[in-house]
Amino acid sequence: MIRSVAFLVLVLVTAACAFAQGPTAAAAPTPAKRGWISRLLHPFSSSAPRIPNYKDPKLRGLTLELQVSPQPVKLSEIRQLEIKAVLASKAKTAIALDFPTDQRVEIYLMTTEGTLLAKWSDNHAINDKPGTVTINPEEHIEYNERIATRDLTPNKVFVAEVFFPKYPELRARQKFLTAP
Repeated sequence: MIRSVAFLVLVLVTAACAFAQGPTAAAAPTPAKRGWISRLLHPFSSSAPRIPNYKDPKLRGLTLELQVSPQPVKLSEIRQLEIKAVLASKAKTAIALDFPTDQRVEIYLMTTEGTLLAKWSDNHAINDKPGTVTINPEEHIEYNERIATRDLTPNKVFVAEVFFPKYPELRARQKFLTAP
């Protein structure tokens, strides 16, 4: 009797897993919702990305992502590196960020040891024009900027770092490789 009940439970769990997976889509991947089997087997895990816990309570719920393109960076073809910073809000309320100047982001190009090679603000005029940026829940802001690659050398790994000068906790780094 116990064997038949155990076999029946095993068959039901296998069938539930097969139906929970569903068909695969060729479109862009979205975060999958967890099925009840996954919740039973891993009750304390989460499929959502972790939101950083900043010391400044005003920044809680914000995430900053950095994308450097193209990869690897061919220095013979590219004179300026494309940097894309995405500031997203996962908070439940709108977040207002105040800025004393019209500069929102700062970009650094550095060696892996931390030596500063280039600053984005060195080649851009910054005016004393205060402003406020409000990010609503589940929305994002993209900053698409370019920075010169003249100080980079081929066949080495470098670091691109983006941060907000007024809010230094909002910081993202990415390593990238250069090619001749």
